[in-house]
Amino acid sequence: MASHPPVDLDAYCARIGHDGSRAPTLATLGALLERHAAAIPFEAIDVLLGRGVDLAPAALEAKLIGRRRGGYCFEQNGLFKRVLRALGFEVEGLAARVRWMMPPHAPPGPRTHMALRVALAGEAWLVDVGFGSCVPTSPLRLRDREPQQTRHGAFRLTPDGGGLLLEAHIGGEWAPVYRLYAEPQLDVDYEAPNWLTSTHPRSLFRNELLVARTTPEARLALLGNRLTIRGADGVVDRRLLTAGQVADCLAGTFGLPVEDDWLPRIREVVSRGDMGGDMGRGMAGRVSRAGTGRPTPQTRAM
Repeated sequence: MASHPPVDLDAYCARIGHDGSRAPTLATLGALLERHAAAIPFEAIDVLLGRGVDLAPAALEAKLIGRRRGGYCFEQNGLFKRVLRALGFEVEGLAARVRWMMPPHAPPGPRTHMALRVALAGEAWLVDVGFGSCVPTSPLRLRDREPQQTRHGAFRLTPDGGGLLLEAHIGGEWAPVYRLYAEPQLDVDYEAPNWLTSTHPRSLFRNELLVARTTPEARLALLGNRLTIRGADGVVDRRLLTAGQVADCLAGTFGLPVEDDWLPRIREVVSRGDMGGDMGRGMAGRVSRAGTGRPTPQTRAM
């Protein structure tokens, strides 16, 4: 296994605004998860621009910490895993098949989502900072089959298809999020799904602008030109933005350092107009139907 320099914990904690305890406890884990989701936005702008995604530890830290960018699941959870290990947590990577907004009998796609399992105080916990606007904002007990409440609603885990189905309680019903598998993943196991997700011509992230951030007060999600703000109290605000407003939103609402060479591609995506769908329900809400030529669930990850 390749040796990498340790992650700069001071820089990471400054990035997410954490000045509390760094002891490997459940309270610390919950605080880091919530602050990470609020500070480091989910985004795949490099994929939209055709740049690809480098999962090397130094590249992730330079991008998400140093340049104050965001990332998608492999980047977000890859960095968070290294941070947790540096703090003394016992953590390993897992893989999942995304089921978000898919019909119940839709064929399964590949395992293109990365999540984490943390062993702590005799319990195994699901931790995920990389599922866009449906990220669980608290660690979830993997053995618990009852609904588990978070600041932004309840989640539950139920046995399903050789794994565990994560569901979110939204609008009075349970919506499938992803099917999680127990087999631990090595870093090398994420290279192929990362390549597929970042380069496949029908990948959602190659075709649409997707950005999300979850604060204690609200879930914020941008799909193309549609901004959705879903408050922790359930109140939803939806806005359609112009191309100029989208750039301002990326910088202001999501805290991204917008680069001039992003703007032509952003204008191209935004020019498609109203993206449709309920963006308050998550970043994977846009799936294609047969024959439309739009991105498919099989090339989608969060």
